Amino acid sequence: MKQNEYLELGLINCLRVDRHTPHGIFLMAVDGHDVLLPQAYVTDEMVEDSLLEVFLYTDSEDRLIATTLKPTAMLDEFALFEVVDVAPFGAFVNWGLMKDLLVPNMFQKEPFKVGEKRFLRVVYDERTHRLVGTEKLGDFFERRVKGLTPNMEVQIIVISKTPLGFKCIVKGKYEGLIYHNEIFENINLGDERTAYVKTIRKDGNIDLTLRKPGSKQSGGSTDKIIELLKQNNGVLPYNYKSDAELIKEVFGLSKKEFKRSLTNLQNDGKIEVKDTGIYIKG
Repeated sequence: MKQNEYLELGLINCLRVDRHTPHGIFLMAVDGHDVLLPQAYVTDEMVEDSLLEVFLYTDSEDRLIATTLKPTAMLDEFALFEVVDVAPFGAFVNWGLMKDLLVPNMFQKEPFKVGEKRFLRVVYDERTHRLVGTEKLGDFFERRVKGLTPNMEVQIIVISKTPLGFKCIVKGKYEGLIYHNEIFENINLGDERTAYVKTIRKDGNIDLTLRKPGSKQSGGSTDKIIELLKQNNGVLPYNYKSDAELIKEVFGLSKKEFKRSLTNLQNDGKIEVKDTGIYIKG
């Protein structure tokens, strides 16, 4: 470990144990500035001149403070947070530290409610010199997409649901969208997935799909139907006429893929489809 040159708010710092006090130990950077690690986090192994990795944030009185706990997200990182309290000036979310993270009203898209989960970025607020959360992520996305091409595999994080589909962060810096008619499985905010680039639009937004290009995935679809049949005593109350939304919810398939899979399974003699449902054979 290499000692930090200076104290860095919102990040993991490697600092030298300088001195012990009744309130905790003071940790020092190379430039001579120090910060308190409260007694609650001090252990016998933290001897003078040893190096220690800690996270730096501000306490309830806006003083710089250290902790051995790691937050849900650090400065400039994204994560899904649970709302634990609301106030006239903003809301507080749990980020794994003693002091909750404030999301000021001006950084909320819609008023927060206790118990909700919101996808946020941890940022430095120039006005208050504090770490805060923001739900307004548009300004943080890069609009000049580099190194991505159609059909390329990318890592995404699902950040919000819209009337068109689910917005995603692509490779940690671009904005993407999976349209509702492209989704045939359950998706939740905060999910980390592998997706594929469909189109890169002129505005820098990226259209995505969860299905590998050129793959019909019929093998996986038929296996899924058989597995569900086995879990339900060989009978499922669905057929070719079942509602498309119900098929999507139960099987994670489009109706077209579902019907194709039923036909393949019938042709292979593995199932029988009647008005009353699907029946496994053998």
